[in-house]
Amino acid sequence: MTAAYFVTGTDTEIGKTTIAAGLLHAARLQGLSTAAAKPVASGCTRTADGLRNDDALALLGECSLALRYDEVNPVAFEPAIAPHLAAREAGVVLDVASLRGPVRRVLEKGADFTLVEGAGGWRVPLDGQASLSDLVISLQLPVILVVGVRLGCINQAVLTAEAISRDGLILASWVANVVDPQTSRLEENLATLAERIPAPCLGCVPRLALPSAAAVASCLDLSLLERF
Repeated sequence: MTAAYFVTGTDTEIGKTTIAAGLLHAARLQGLSTAAAKPVASGCTRTADGLRNDDALALLGECSLALRYDEVNPVAFEPAIAPHLAAREAGVVLDVASLRGPVRRVLEKGADFTLVEGAGGWRVPLDGQASLSDLVISLQLPVILVVGVRLGCINQAVLTAEAISRDGLILASWVANVVDPQTSRLEENLATLAERIPAPCLGCVPRLALPSAAAVASCLDLSLLERF
């Protein structure tokens, strides 16, 4: 039985890739085959092999299936700006149709556990009025929400969970990633998140000095993640 999920976050720079890599690592420790996709990435570096994104490379490193970089990250932009702005500057059409095919090809690899990671939060714009969430709707993937735990995260998390539900998708689980260890009343905030997010929490990842996939995996419990 195969399972695939879309990983989104409450904002940008809240550790989506760190958590996604940890989830993939945890799956591999259970003997599951893994694959991943990051359909669009900005903030890429020019290399002899072309544009490369650190987040996509981290995901690729946790894939047990043999995938090429361009399969994991088919659309890459150099400027570290919103993807729709980077696409506009590059003269590239960034829409659901252009992203759906590459993601489906990764899903069709048939890994036991596949993650598709978004860029930024749930409503990241594409061309026109489309958003990256429309890609998830078209693929009907259940969603894993990464909550960047810091001041204001409860509002962002609840609003994102509500938006996912309104879009007709399943919020499969969430992960608390402590981006600000000085967050006042941390435990109380985590308890409030658990009360208000209608999905199981796979774990709380503290601020790690070296956030390796193995270290993150040790904080997560994949047994709480239902397969859809």
